[in-house]
Amino acid sequence: MGMIGMYVRLRPAEFRRALREPEWARELANGLAEAEWAAPEAPSPSPSPPGAGAARCHSTDKAWHALSFLLDRIGFPVDAVHGDAAVPGASPWGYGPPRHLAPDRVAAAAEALAATPPDVLVDGVTARDLAAEDVYPAAVWQRGEPLEWVVDHYRELERFFRGAAREGDGMLVWIE
Repeated sequence: MGMIGMYVRLRPAEFRRALREPEWARELANGLAEAEWAAPEAPSPSPSPPGAGAARCHSTDKAWHALSFLLDRIGFPVDAVHGDAAVPGASPWGYGPPRHLAPDRVAAAAEALAATPPDVLVDGVTARDLAAEDVYPAAVWQRGEPLEWVVDHYRELERFFRGAAREGDGMLVWIE
């Protein structure tokens, strides 16, 4: 299975409560994930209005470390992969406690993601570079896989952040 990057969007009131009651937040995150990932994907012939049907959970799969490395190397202004700080009093949700991004930080990340095209993210970087830096999952880079997999996850992450920022949501992030 491996280590995967996880995100959950929280409405402002949910976000505030999550910082006070981390076990409640864990139950909410698990419930949202179960509901979203169990639901069949419905075809969408037309775009949904803002907020309608927007996913509240997201995963960067095993691309989280490559995304972190690439964003760090360009001086990205928000830690969109790991969050700003640990949720106070939270137990580990995998590889450590969840971390959070307040709504204003989600908005800042969304703006910066939108302003950073994928080609800028990977400019001058090869799979060999990621292997040399021991970026997880090492086997992918040692095989010389193209970075398109990371770029695809980057595009999805940008859309997820854009939707969260539009709704004024905060986020919890963790590696499980």
